[in-house]
Order: sequence, then C-alpha cells, then structure tokens
Amino acid sequence: MNYKDKRVLISGIGGFVGSYLAQMLLKKGAIVFGTRKTELEGKKPKNLVDKKIIDKVKLIEADLLDKDSLINTLRISKPDFIFHLAAQSSVHKSFLNPDVTFEINVKGTGNLLEAVKAEDIKPRILFAGTSDEYGFVAVNEKQIEKYVKWNKKLSPAPEHIPETPISETNPLRPMSPYAISKIVGDKMMRDYYNTFGIPAIVARAFNHEGAGRGLDFVTSIITKQVVEFKSGKIDYIEIGNINALRDWSHVKDIVKGYLLILKKGKPGEIYNIGSGRTNSVLTYILLALKCVKLFPKKLYTIKNSKVVDNPLEEDKKLFEGFDFYKTRIDKLLAENIVEFEIEDEGIIVETDKQDVKIIFNKNRFRPSDIPLVICDNRKIRKLGFKVNYSLEDIVKEQVKYFIKINKKHR
Repeated sequence: MNYKDKRVLISGIGGFVGSYLAQMLLKKGAIVFGTRKTELEGKKPKNLVDKKIIDKVKLIEADLLDKDSLINTLRISKPDFIFHLAAQSSVHKSFLNPDVTFEINVKGTGNLLEAVKAEDIKPRILFAGTSDEYGFVAVNEKQIEKYVKWNKKLSPAPEHIPETPISETNPLRPMSPYAISKIVGDKMMRDYYNTFGIPAIVARAFNHEGAGRGLDFVTSIITKQVVEFKSGKIDYIEIGNINALRDWSHVKDIVKGYLLILKKGKPGEIYNIGSGRTNSVLTYILLALKCVKLFPKKLYTIKNSKVVDNPLEEDKKLFEGFDFYKTRIDKLLAENIVEFEIEDEGIIVETDKQDVKIIFNKNRFRPSDIPLVICDNRKIRKLGFKVNYSLEDIVKEQVKYFIKINKKHR
C-alpha cells in the first residue's frame, strides 16, 4: 500500500501538525483534502501558506460540531484515508475552557464517526491521541508521595514501579480536561471499529515540536523568549514548571509515524509514537541558550540557595535501563535530587558571556502537572519506525525560526 493517487482527508489540515502531514502526503503523490473553518483560520490558513502548499490542497468548509457539514465533506473528498487531527490541543486552554475542549474533542470526534457510518464507507482512519492520556506515571516512591499529597489518591494503583517507559498497556491517569477528552475520543474510535467495522487506529503521539509550533506551547514560549533575550528585547525569561521531563520528538518524525501506522497498523489497535528519551523543560531552555551562543556554565536559584554546576554536561549512565542523550540536570530532576519550586522565584543561569535571569510564572505551575514522560516505542518500531532528529536538532530549528521572525519585525 502506498499513498500515490490516494484520496486523503485531514481534519485540522491548517494546524501545526496538519500542515506538515499535508506537505509530506503531497510529496508522496496523494490527493489531499482538508477541513477548514474560515471564521477561525481565514480563507488561507497561515501554516499552509508558509509551506507553499495552499494551492496544492483542496480545502472544504466544515465544522466538527455540524455532522451534516462532515457528511458533505466525505461526499466531496471520497477518502481512502482520514487523519483526524482537529482538536483543541492546548492543556493550558483546556483548564480555562473545559467545555469548549470537550465539545470539539469529544462531540466533534463522535460526529466524524457518525458521518462515516451514515455514508456507509470504510476509509482507514487515524485518530491523533496523545501521551497525556497516560497522565501520571509512577517512577519512584518519592514522586508517588508528592502526587498523593496533591491528588489524594493514585488510581489505578501501580502494579510495578517504575512504570517507565510508557507502553500502550500503561494505566490511564489523565491530569487535564484535554487528556480526558482525548481518552473519550480514543475509546470511541476503537469502539466504532469493534461495533461497526470502521477501520480506525489510534496513535498516541508524545510531545512533538518544530518550526511553527503554536505560541501556547512551552517549546515556543522558551525559544521565542531566548531569541528576544539575546537580541535585547527583554531582560529576563518567564516560564512555568521547569522540572517536567518530556519525550520530545520532531514533528516530522511524528508525521512519518502517522503515515506508517495508517499504512501498516492494525485497526482497533493503539500505537505510541515518540523518541524513547526524556529531557527536562530546563534542558530545553539551556540548549536554546546554547543555540544563541550563550553557553551555560552554572545555575542557581534566586532564593533558597540551590546550585547546579555544568547543568548541560552529558550524563551517559542508563536511565531505567535505557540509553539516550540526557544532561546532568535531567538526571538530577528525574531522580528527585533537585527540584525547583515556586518559592525559589526563579533561577540565574551563568553563561560564558552574561547571566540569564529566568523568573517562574506562578500561573504556569499546575499541581496536576505530569512529572516524567518517556515513550516505549517498540511496537511502532516493529512497523519500521525510526527517529531521525536529536533533541538539539529540534531546539536549533525552533530558535532559527524565531530569529528569522525577529529580523522581519525590526
């Protein structure tokens, strides 16, 4: 099976991931259709314009909350494949507007499935799930104690510790309205396969970044501010929880995973897509500083006298039996040897040229923040999945993107 001359429908084509997916499908010779909601995206979605593919895809006016418009979309596109990416995908926004998140992510997904059922067609469908569905992952007793302090009860209880890396069979402990909404959509997709034979497959993608990532996402918040700090536009960087460790992938690796899953995956199954490494938000900041020629030597908290020398020094020891690039600060955070708290107010990073002040934004610290995420990608690797981009590759690309934007606005 290949994508040449296949009719492909992408819900959310104008989004960050959708535009990369459309670009890749066009290169493979697919006929690409996408849903658009003009009142939100305009007549020409920016991401499609930026990638110079706006005139190569066929856009259809549709609303996930209007089943009739989705039926019309299916009649126009006659898809062999559907990639269901459209969603309210910001965790932060889901806390502010949970009702909107559930409307789009749950009702919208149900409407799409009902439209497919009503048309009596059987296109292979990929549902873009998320690693956020797993929520809290037990790594050690200290992390569990902290979780119980905030959330009262750990349910379901761990069968073993650590629960890393995160496989498709890990327990689901969602920690945001966004995560809960995605679990419902995920289960609906598999239920419609089991009940009606609609060949739907779930892809749970871990964090994916790259040029053009939305400004609501932490990696863009970081890299944009680092570029502005370097250019003298701002005097300090403001951020939320720098302790969180995430499995960061390049969006192009994730998109290749999507294509692979829909091509070779089994309907009704779940496939994780991720890099198989975990690095902290703080490491992301330090690597971004390194990309603008500010080389971190040492960091210390504004209050409470916490100090870490050589935070970017590579730690070559295995993490829970896994070998991947990680820094000294990643190891200290993962093992709960160091933790940065709101009461610390922020940190000062000493570099070879100047000190960089990083202030903690209290509103960005959430009690329900997931402490550590690392993907077990063995199942998708059996389909032929490979990771092509390093963490530093991803950070460099985002920094270059904001340098280019910064120059335009001078």
